[in-house]
Amino acid sequence: MTRWRIAAGALGAAMTAAALVPVPVQAAAGQASAACSMTLGTVTVQGDHKFQRITATSPVTAAPPSVGPKALFPVDSVRLATSVGWEPDPPAAMLERGYVVMGTDLYRFSYATVSGQLDPDSVKKTKVGGGWIHQTYLEQSTYYGTRTRTNTYALQGDIISRWIVDGSGWRAKATYTGFSAVKTMTLISQTATYDTFLANTRGGALYTIRIPVSGKPVVKKVRASTWQTFETLIAEKCGSQSTLLLAIDRDTRRGYLYAVSHANGTATVIKGLGRVGDQLAAPEDKTYFRHYPGSSEANLQLYGE
Repeated sequence: MTRWRIAAGALGAAMTAAALVPVPVQAAAGQASAACSMTLGTVTVQGDHKFQRITATSPVTAAPPSVGPKALFPVDSVRLATSVGWEPDPPAAMLERGYVVMGTDLYRFSYATVSGQLDPDSVKKTKVGGGWIHQTYLEQSTYYGTRTRTNTYALQGDIISRWIVDGSGWRAKATYTGFSAVKTMTLISQTATYDTFLANTRGGALYTIRIPVSGKPVVKKVRASTWQTFETLIAEKCGSQSTLLLAIDRDTRRGYLYAVSHANGTATVIKGLGRVGDQLAAPEDKTYFRHYPGSSEANLQLYGE
């Protein structure tokens, strides 16, 4: 297993007090955002799955949430969740798959729905491993190309860990240190050779973290301040060159939507699209995740650095 240490100042040195100055928005980001949307998933305290469509209209709109399946997980048990991918399961079902941390254990789960109704016989939960106590972020990235690759990432303290996931299971590949300032992350880009995350820090800075298949991460500052209030970041592709970003303040249960241009350090354009009303204020919401088409045909590709 490879271990890399990020220079001590990589994340901390740029955390200077600086205003988030508005800049002209690139036409691609601004125009694409008007038609873009994402599906926000939630694991509720009751263990239900809940889904809600959020659209980058002006003002931002959120469709009424749909709840189901219910009681998928034990009450108040899910602490972390990856994005959940869906794909057709012929002849008439839709298959949903993802990972959750319940208590101190990591589980892979899947289930099928037919006409929106859960097939109870399809629910599968498989324990992957234990020791998931102090992790604060979990995500899996599958890139479909000439050769499909799947990597899983977790943040624990100052360490980002990466595993290769294949037919033989999970294999520890690398750990990267120097990320103690990171509060949370979201996947914004996938290619055959790297994954890129957008991360905010407790001090308010915003960074991209590019993690290559081999080699050490490349960290770039995007903004120096004002992002410290968000505990959850959810990203969805928007057009061909931008990302729709939902930032959630769990203390106030408010979400804010942004259009983010192709990542380019401090030159990255970020356009605030507005607050997502009061639709995220449900007290039973516990863990948020991204819901996306996860089949190889869809070839999910987020656009970032």
